Amino acid sequence: MYQEDLRNMIEENITSNASVSAFSHTSTARAILITAYSVALAGGGIGSIAMSFVLVKMNTLSVTTTAIINLVVVHGLLLLTVPFRLHYYINKEWIFKMVFCKVVSAMVHIHMLLTFLFYVITLVIRWLIFFQWKDKVEFYRKLHAIAASATVWVVVIVFLVPVFCVEYGRSGTYDDKTCFKFHKELQQDSVKGLNYTIIVAIACITCVLLGLQIFILVKVVRKFSFSLWSHQEFLAQVKNLIFICVIIICFLPYHLFRVYYIQHVNDYSQLESYNEIFLSLTSLSCLDLLSFVLSGS
Repeated sequence: MYQEDLRNMIEENITSNASVSAFSHTSTARAILITAYSVALAGGGIGSIAMSFVLVKMNTLSVTTTAIINLVVVHGLLLLTVPFRLHYYINKEWIFKMVFCKVVSAMVHIHMLLTFLFYVITLVIRWLIFFQWKDKVEFYRKLHAIAASATVWVVVIVFLVPVFCVEYGRSGTYDDKTCFKFHKELQQDSVKGLNYTIIVAIACITCVLLGLQIFILVKVVRKFSFSLWSHQEFLAQVKNLIFICVIIICFLPYHLFRVYYIQHVNDYSQLESYNEIFLSLTSLSCLDLLSFVLSGS
């Protein structure tokens, strides 16, 4: 009887210690994560509110404006989940349901993909106008703009959200008191293949965007070499670099590190923390709206 009670006490202690140590981030990693998400929440919130006031005053139905409106929405959705991340990193314990953990975890990835998509749409439209293939690209009715936006969101809700929320956490057993620890899913070949596909696609598209923007800038410099900073076209193309710089600074490091992380996910315990840090950098893309407002774009 005594031995059985002793065994139960030992098992309870092991379980208790496991739940405490399940939070694997060091104090330095926690500080970086808390700082990154706090900056994204503060700057992104101010930028989204300021841009909303700017958009309300605009009467244009351009595709670019519609893309920016959707950008405000997707940033807003991410920012709604950031306080829950901060609560977890500060208190080292997830007090909400695991289902909600999946939603919060999925949102940062969905935000990254949608932001990248809206950036590409905006750049392509501006380049079409630059090359004079189109004088202006507008929706002739608000209904058309709503329908185009709704199509994008329906695809996200129907295809992306179920994949993240349903498939997350199916390959292993996860502690309810921890969150954002779904690395066991990377043991599946299908998940690895999907990750590699996304990484290659984003890296290639980014290279194309950067190369084309440099080509356009060189062309503009040759055309207006004597009055660059006073010419509106040059300033417009420089502002286009904001989108590409956000992609290179916020999105590309995460995807490049992701290649190494997938291959060595089980080799080093701290790789998970590094992956979370690179992922937190993607949330800083929310500062783009603030930069647009401050620069008068």
